[in-house]
Amino acid sequence: MNHDRIHAREPTHHVDRWSVGTIESVGERDGHCVVTVRSDEGEATELVVTLAVRDLFVGRLMIAEDESPVGERVWYRARGEDG
Repeated sequence: MNHDRIHAREPTHHVDRWSVGTIESVGERDGHCVVTVRSDEGEATELVVTLAVRDLFVGRLMIAEDESPVGERVWYRARGEDG
């Protein structure tokens, strides 16, 4: 399965290839993490990443360990996007 990409911090490489958005929800489906992100333009995108990637990007957000990542700003690339 191809997965989407998501970062808690602004990427330093190919910056023009990344979209910026705010996390609306984080859940699990079929053993994967599903993150819904809303862009600044109002478009919702559903991203599918591994649970390990979820742990990595959530761990890098500036939130308390018991806080939800909903409402946090992230950078993402959906599979099939350029690059």
